Amino acid sequence: MGNCFERMDIRSHYDLLIEENNDPFRDPPALRKYMESWDGQVFLDLMELDESKTVLEIGVGTGRLAIKAAGCCRWLTGIDISPKTIERARENLQHCLNISLICDDFITHQFTETFDVVYSSLTMMHFQDKRSVIGKIHALLNCKGLLCLSIDKSRSEWIDMGSRRIRIYPDTKENIVTLAEQAGIKTKRITEIENAYLLVFMK
Repeated sequence: MGNCFERMDIRSHYDLLIEENNDPFRDPPALRKYMESWDGQVFLDLMELDESKTVLEIGVGTGRLAIKAAGCCRWLTGIDISPKTIERARENLQHCLNISLICDDFITHQFTETFDVVYSSLTMMHFQDKRSVIGKIHALLNCKGLLCLSIDKSRSEWIDMGSRRIRIYPDTKENIVTLAEQAGIKTKRITEIENAYLLVFMK
């Protein structure tokens, strides 16, 4: 069955989604509500944002969450590996004056600042070396900074999109908690919602 699919890397997959006009930022209300079954207002509330906070979103996508978070913080930086996704995010977020967007690989990007809050929804599944990701997040967090993650409950190792198949690396809350605490980030809260676990850690 696997031979029926074209296997793609993550950058190419998300570039193609934009070419196919797949943009969660512009989804109709019913689809937005569906996506919020992985994060939504409860996820935003867990970030404890205020106008003094600097924030990093890993896997900013087209800005679906960034538009909400930016309205509650001093500055938001979003990073994404897909050039076409970042291009679309710049269109979607052009009126937000407190957002900067970076097109690069989070693992290799050289950040020049640290953050009060780092968050990501449905992005950890794209990283194979989760220990390195969490270690880097630890280095980017300010003292008492928060890490907020939404991880999919699904255990599938593939995303199937028509004729495309994308390899992913599913998460468990237990594994993420172990890696975070080994990196020196303490577990603050675990919340279960419809399709995801929301994990909050404090440095």
